[in-house]
Amino acid sequence: MHSWLCSDPRGYQLLEWKETPTPKPISDQVLVRISAASMNYPDALIVANKYQYKPSLPFVPGSEFSGFVEQIGDEVEHLRIGQKVVCITGTGGFATHALVLAKNCTVLPDDFDLLDAAAFPMIYATSYYALVYRGCIQPSDTVLVLGAAGGVGSSAIQIAKLLGCQVIAASSTEEKSQFCKQLGADHVINYSTTDLRQQLKELTADKGPNIIYDPIGGAMSEQAFRSIAWGGRHLVIGFAAGEIPQFPLNLTLLKGASLVGVFWGAFAQKQPQDNLKMMNELFDLYKQQKLKPPIHQTLPMSEIKSGFETLLNRQILGKLVFFNK
Repeated sequence: MHSWLCSDPRGYQLLEWKETPTPKPISDQVLVRISAASMNYPDALIVANKYQYKPSLPFVPGSEFSGFVEQIGDEVEHLRIGQKVVCITGTGGFATHALVLAKNCTVLPDDFDLLDAAAFPMIYATSYYALVYRGCIQPSDTVLVLGAAGGVGSSAIQIAKLLGCQVIAASSTEEKSQFCKQLGADHVINYSTTDLRQQLKELTADKGPNIIYDPIGGAMSEQAFRSIAWGGRHLVIGFAAGEIPQFPLNLTLLKGASLVGVFWGAFAQKQPQDNLKMMNELFDLYKQQKLKPPIHQTLPMSEIKSGFETLLNRQILGKLVFFNK
């Protein structure tokens, strides 16, 4: 097998494409032959030693991938050789094969495209869990999506619209704004050229958004929270801006609003049956053609470094997917 090894976590530039022995699964493990893997922002953080999870060296980055079960351990019961699966593992995806705990593999419907599958679980599960489970979304809500043209942002637009809400998509360029409109956003805000708070005031008749979906952090978070509706919910997804905001807590009192943490990965681990039910619901929506991941570009697995550059330059609209030939 071949894999991108991170032996020195000082950035993606130091990754090395190497041949290593193909491992054999034991007990509750499976060996997956990887067809496709998608890139997520935490992948860039983890190879730069900036993520909360710090795997032992050397490791293979890539947290989300699809493929086929090639071998199984003797304690595996719910999987069989040849099944099509999608895996969320934290690491291991940027390779030709991965050794995975069976519990981290979800069997895919036969007609689920493997490129779509590699781009699907993390963004849609994060957004569905955020909006439905943590945000208690209602059809009457106005939802502000920050970083709306990215992977999780684009999925939040689709899910909020599917649930009957009005969606305001905020992004940093005109191209990204047009992309958000194509995904179904009712209104778009280019916050690099216009004042976010003034635009929100005009678009919501001075009421503000009921839900703020925030994968960005930084200064944008406080601007958005100062505009939130009475009783609103600010969903803390992540900090792609690189800065964890520290705005005054008295704003929650003045707004009667909630700051709500969203960690889908922990939910999946702590409530596996609830997560499986949610994933099956999302797979059904894909089958009904109500959800489909917007894939910005597909590249050979050998071009991982080019993908990291595109990601960190914030040039991706939706998701970037790599495939093994």
